[in-house]
Amino acid sequence: MRETTLTFPSGALTLAATLAVPEGAGPWPAALLVSGSGPIDRDGNHKSLRLDIQRQLAVALAEAGVATLRYDKRGAGASQGDFLRAGFWDNVDDAGAALAALRGQGGVDADRVLVVGHSEGALVATALAGRGTPLAALVLLSPTARPGEETLRWQARAVEPSLPTLVRGVLRLLRIDFAAQVSKNHRKIKATRTDVARIGGRRLNARWHREFLAYDPRTDLGTITAPVLALTGDHDVQVPPEDLQTLAGLVPGDVETVLVPDLNHILRHQAGTPTLKTYRTDVRHPVDPRVTELVASWVARRVVSTA
Repeated sequence: MRETTLTFPSGALTLAATLAVPEGAGPWPAALLVSGSGPIDRDGNHKSLRLDIQRQLAVALAEAGVATLRYDKRGAGASQGDFLRAGFWDNVDDAGAALAALRGQGGVDADRVLVVGHSEGALVATALAGRGTPLAALVLLSPTARPGEETLRWQARAVEPSLPTLVRGVLRLLRIDFAAQVSKNHRKIKATRTDVARIGGRRLNARWHREFLAYDPRTDLGTITAPVLALTGDHDVQVPPEDLQTLAGLVPGDVETVLVPDLNHILRHQAGTPTLKTYRTDVRHPVDPRVTELVASWVARRVVSTA
């Protein structure tokens, strides 16, 4: 694929991105790649964990004849802004601006543009569709179909066995219910009014958390008429795999759901008991080819072949 760096405006900010196009002449169908939560760069990397999800998806989609745009989130990489002060709806606005920039690129078929979102990016894609943004398709990787507050409560229960042994020992010694403590922190966050707040001894992006906790994707899922591919691993401990069934019942359009065995939230193969503990070794391996191949082949069938 051929890559070009570019910038685009989102409100008062300038965000940085990479446009990747297949070999040959356009017009090409195109996909906006939206990453998960945190200060993530265009390739899908956090300074403490290099996931590389968006870059690997760009390669797979280019091989299928699809152009892609991937971008640094505000406050990450070469993009302007302050990550800690950004809200969930700021991220949706940024994705909308990125989508407009992608449609305006020479060689891109503006009528065949889709969004591929992972984790929070899947929610951003859902919210864009709920705003009435015209999309040729949506690919939702590790999506949820319940309010954010419910998702994080489920996550707390799922990840507790992955906590360090010392932490779990202290919780037992002090008779602290981990899930209940998480809910208590949520109440503190919802009581804040600032963009950034100190909760549990650390500064966090309070506005993002308030907006995420309140967002219920079910309403927006009920508006989607474009084709949808939704994929989750059965070893995911950050979003509920059973939400695939809920999502399938909510989307009125054509939807395909896939539960991938032994796949975790960061889209890597994970044998044994589902856990967060292996992430740092999991990322030494590429995104599971079952994911990249399925996404590329589905987009080829549902978007590329519609020309």
